Amino acid sequence: MMVGHGVVRLNCGRRPYEVVLDNGSVIPARAVIISTGAQYKKPGLANLKKFEGQGIYYGATYIESQLCGDEDVIVVGGGNSAGQAAVFLSQTAHKVYMLVRSGGLAETMSRYLIQRITENPAIELHYRTEIVDLEGDTRLERVTWRDGATGETSTHEIRHVFLMTGASPRTEWLKGCLALDDKGFILTGRDLDAAAGLAPTAAWPLSRLPQMLETSLPGVFAVGDVRSGNVKRVASAVGEGAIAVHLVHRALAEM
Repeated sequence: MMVGHGVVRLNCGRRPYEVVLDNGSVIPARAVIISTGAQYKKPGLANLKKFEGQGIYYGATYIESQLCGDEDVIVVGGGNSAGQAAVFLSQTAHKVYMLVRSGGLAETMSRYLIQRITENPAIELHYRTEIVDLEGDTRLERVTWRDGATGETSTHEIRHVFLMTGASPRTEWLKGCLALDDKGFILTGRDLDAAAGLAPTAAWPLSRLPQMLETSLPGVFAVGDVRSGNVKRVASAVGEGAIAVHLVHRALAEM
């Protein structure tokens, strides 16, 4: 292990592969596990970090839905992930306020989801609206948002905010080596079949099928948030990491 240096490139033309560090060092590797995560897109709020995990969430799963059962919640975002979160949370929350920066959803969300949202009495849509302040002691207690159309601000006693505004996997250093989806996340396993036309590197070179977490490059695996289709939970990333270690041993045994 080399501490204090970042990876800038993967030389993938032949095995052993070469992991290139920002100090110029090169590490040869017969197998690689990529677990670089993703950077969530966050609003520029001064105390956002203070409330992360204490009222601010970047995913809406069963666990979060139980934390805010029968309470008012906010979902920020206008894409399909935000729409799905709003519909899901409306099953347990008292009211879901959906804050959208744009003036509509037609260009960013599927028609089916829009219909489910607009017909759901538990979801209240606010277009051209942004959060401007978060307040609370040890956890989130109040949220202030601004209506962009009128310029008016209003403060609400809300303890749960779901930021569903997307994430960036920062996989630019892997382009030309691995098959990525249209958002830059790494395709693995069965998802590689759908990637056949994405790039010349998407073709699988071996007679066997890729393993579950294996990328389009044999012996290179992706786990956690950087992987396309990952559920963006810590427990999931840990589990995938453990599985990937087993799969690496299997891949090395082929050589």
